[in-house]
Amino acid sequence: MIEQQETNAKRPRRWLRLVAGLGALVSLSAATGWGAATFASTQIKSQNVDQLRTALKLRLPKTPIDALDCVGHGGLCEVVSKTTLFYVDTKAKYLVIGRIYDMEARQDLTAARLLALNPDLLTAGAARSDARDRSEQPRRPASPTKISLAELPTKGAIHWGPANGPKLIVFSDFQCSYCRKLSEELKSLGVRVEERPISIFGAASRKLSEQVYCSANPAAALHSAYGGLALVSARPCDTSGLDANEAFAKKHGFGGTPVIVRPSDGAVIEGYRSASDLRKFLNVNPKRTGG
Repeated sequence: MIEQQETNAKRPRRWLRLVAGLGALVSLSAATGWGAATFASTQIKSQNVDQLRTALKLRLPKTPIDALDCVGHGGLCEVVSKTTLFYVDTKAKYLVIGRIYDMEARQDLTAARLLALNPDLLTAGAARSDARDRSEQPRRPASPTKISLAELPTKGAIHWGPANGPKLIVFSDFQCSYCRKLSEELKSLGVRVEERPISIFGAASRKLSEQVYCSANPAAALHSAYGGLALVSARPCDTSGLDANEAFAKKHGFGGTPVIVRPSDGAVIEGYRSASDLRKFLNVNPKRTGG
């Protein structure tokens, strides 16, 4: 019986290769993502979880199964393999590789979990089907560790935070949950933020950026947008600064959000960072920020 199952498991070789090397195949935008949410709770008994683990070992003998979670994924079970993940049904008959979205909350469950497993992962798109497909995709230019700010547009910025606080420039998307988390960290540190919206998630993000940028109080609208609050309709305004932000980000290879730039020397870090990491990047004493 086991030999027959293993023979059957070898038939879809392409899928097995994909799962075995999932760490190299999964790339989702981080910075991409919209954060963690909860689907209708689906729970299976621990005995069934053990049976599922056994079935996965038979079907995917070369893939380490580090964790299983069958709650909150719309009937699927999340499988963690090192710093990557995929999904299966409760019988391990079907395997799903890709992202799970909560369409009501407009949140990306997979991106949040991937970033939790690997905080340095800046996700940048859908998972590729195999190594050959990946090689055919155009490569994004590597993001620099330092950039020149000489061409940074004069328009397109939303300033918030204490005027006398340590300064940072942040390229963000208001639909990015990790941008929202970062804004909370920056707020707690008392940072003076020069926030520059870019539309990683397409037309919907651009529309939201314009609503915030053109509002009577852009700083207040920014925090409302991160909080998921409805914005008061703003009058049309000159949005060429937003175009300039996106052109600048593209030129310097920013593939996701948030991107944090230190204005004193143009040093760049990408993705969400904790308050302690931000202090180190800013080279400030915790007593100065009160954080």
